[in-house]
Amino acid sequence: MILTQLMQILMFEFDSQVEDIISDCRVSERFRSGKLVRVVGLTLEAKGILAPLGAHCQVENLDYGTLVDAEVVGFNDDILFLMPFADPGGLGPGARVWVRSNHSKAGLGDCLLGRVVNGLGEPLDGKGALKYKDYLSLEGLPINPMERGPINTVLDTGIKAFNTCLTLGQGQRLGLVAGSGVGKSVLLGMLTRNTVADVVVIGLIGERGREVQEFIQQTLGSDGLAKSVVVAAPANISPVLRLKATYLTHLIAEYFRDQGKNVLMLCDSLTRVAHAQREIGLAIGEPPTAKGYPPSVFALLPKLIERAGVGRHGFGSITAIYTVLAEGDDRSDPVVDIARASLDGQVMLSRQLADAAHYPAIDLAGSISRVMASIVSPAQLNSANRFRRLWTLYQQNQDLIQVGAYEQGTNIDLDEAIKIRPGMEALLQQLSDECVSLTDSQTFLNQLTGVQV
Repeated sequence: MILTQLMQILMFEFDSQVEDIISDCRVSERFRSGKLVRVVGLTLEAKGILAPLGAHCQVENLDYGTLVDAEVVGFNDDILFLMPFADPGGLGPGARVWVRSNHSKAGLGDCLLGRVVNGLGEPLDGKGALKYKDYLSLEGLPINPMERGPINTVLDTGIKAFNTCLTLGQGQRLGLVAGSGVGKSVLLGMLTRNTVADVVVIGLIGERGREVQEFIQQTLGSDGLAKSVVVAAPANISPVLRLKATYLTHLIAEYFRDQGKNVLMLCDSLTRVAHAQREIGLAIGEPPTAKGYPPSVFALLPKLIERAGVGRHGFGSITAIYTVLAEGDDRSDPVVDIARASLDGQVMLSRQLADAAHYPAIDLAGSISRVMASIVSPAQLNSANRFRRLWTLYQQNQDLIQVGAYEQGTNIDLDEAIKIRPGMEALLQQLSDECVSLTDSQTFLNQLTGVQV
């Protein structure tokens, strides 16, 4: 008797739960579609539809009878703010809006190697469809900082200036900071070709469209492309797709890192990513702050940068190189400041050196690798520091030396800097197609400074 009553109670509760689930489904289905009520610039406003931030929606195009993809970027009360992936031409009042997916996911797999894709993971190279193995959220999974492995392995970049004075480690995050036309892209290409890595993931975000093909054909070549994945989102596409391409670049790098591989991730450029987020933020009503950047920009950049680095317990690594555009050669630009504070080092490129045909135009006075001291020997660090002192001393007194106002014997260190100046310039300069190993670079430095290792 008691058992029968207990079974009836359980069945009643089960039926009640099922009815609640069905009711919830009906409610959610009711709000899976709505209508377009307003369009301002690139911002679409929809009513009668419920969807979380980041949801993928589709809007009916009344002129062409097609669907326009868009993403939820904000809301106000019962109105959703959408940002379309393409030109919103043809959209009209009352156009139907549907939720396609509540979450942004991307396909992943080894099939990506050697391919060029857009921000949605769709191929751009005409080599056919991609057969993805896994699907993961674009946001990725954060790593507990206590579980991250240490940066303790030197990375051979094939560039003398890096291998000697700015030694990098596997899993380091570095910024290339410069104004326009100073050689960031060329230096990025040298790092792509020369750096020892299992997989190279390249995000070309917000740059000129012609540079995509040039980078693949001239910089990477067929051999370099074979172990690379290129994610391209040029400046003429929607800011939402530029951000998606940035997230996808990091997600692909994380995917291969979690397989235990050492990944080199190049993002060109971090400033264009900030511009894309600024466009979105201002369009949905965020207040502008420094140089017109809304607060969401300063929350986004550190979040992206922290996705790179050494994996859990040293399993795989992502060495990230971000280019940062110092607009008007302003090194106090807000994006430059936040990048410099979040990265593990920066390489400042000098327009003065570039104008003198000194390439790569690395300015040692503002450049630093924050992990160098912990991954090279004390003798090698001493040799690098001595070189930096002599180079900086010569640069500071260059005008006096050139006009003949300096009297030899006044400063012993400056005398030595003048003596070895041709050797110092030879160490810092390098042809774009030249590759010098880590051992050869450090041997050259030690012979130049006279430090015994």
